[in-house]
Amino acid sequence: MIKIIKKYINYLYLTLFAGLIVISYLSSKRKPDSVTELFTDFGWLNDFPKWLDAPFMIWINDWWRAFSVKYGLIFDAIGYVLLRAYSITKNFLIDIPWPLIVLGVILLTYFASGKKIGTTIFVGFCTFSIGFLNPRFWDKAIETTTIVFIGLLLCLMVGLPVGIAMARNPRVRNVILPVLDLMQVIPSFCYLIPGIILFGLGAIPAIIGIFIYACPPLIRLTDLGIRLVDTEVIEAAESFGASKKQKLWGVQLPLALPNIMQGINQCTMMALAMVVIASMIGTRGLGDEVLLGLQQLNVGSALEAGLAIVLLAIVFDRITQAYGEKIQERTQPAKKKKKITRNRWIT
Repeated sequence: MIKIIKKYINYLYLTLFAGLIVISYLSSKRKPDSVTELFTDFGWLNDFPKWLDAPFMIWINDWWRAFSVKYGLIFDAIGYVLLRAYSITKNFLIDIPWPLIVLGVILLTYFASGKKIGTTIFVGFCTFSIGFLNPRFWDKAIETTTIVFIGLLLCLMVGLPVGIAMARNPRVRNVILPVLDLMQVIPSFCYLIPGIILFGLGAIPAIIGIFIYACPPLIRLTDLGIRLVDTEVIEAAESFGASKKQKLWGVQLPLALPNIMQGINQCTMMALAMVVIASMIGTRGLGDEVLLGLQQLNVGSALEAGLAIVLLAIVFDRITQAYGEKIQERTQPAKKKKKITRNRWIT
């Protein structure tokens, strides 16, 4: 039965390929006047024939125009909400005195890392050094952080439910996995194109690009973390009469938190990388300083801004990584130290 299905699938591929060639020939504006010319002039064997011009671009443009006209108001509303969230968050953080922000980052790191003094001091030093490199980098770093924060919120709102659905339903997983593979194969700059067309230039396309680019790792690691929960633990919960909802919220998600935090960490790093790329479409922030330095051949300014981005990435990485390690220490049972006894017969 399987061989017959594979045979018909191969026939389907051949039919689609032949149909595509016919459609390309009929829709091409550079096709020969007569089909007989193809059998008398074999020049198309040397150079790829110009009459094989698949009209994908025309189809995509027509579809995109119809899509924009039909759903334009919806995307205008989404853009307005994201822009308001970005403006309010950015203005709120800029109005806070910088010593309070540094102190807040230190306190957040202290409690997130399980009161590790070394990590706290290191993160506080990196946060202070961003403004120490160049005073104007402080406001730029806040703009970058705001974009990353809003993009990360969108990833959490979509990535966690999708990852949970993939872990609980194999059919959903089989459908979503090819989509995730496609999202991770496409070059990162291409993610900005839909945002530019729908929302114009600025911070909103960067947020949309972050969402598309950084969401797959969070979805994958959420799915992986839930599926790696020990079956004996799940069976024990079922024996006590736990429902599916109780198993998810009381057993699977708490035990999957280390993997989920690792996904959030990867998501944050990829979001920061996308913000730097988005500087080429007018997004303000530290990436804008790097681009400006390169355009003016000011190597020192570009390296300063690049170092500020590295420091900001270290702050994000250490906070999320430290909190993930803290959760992992709580969820994993403490390892008992084996008492080593010396054999009296061995000298």
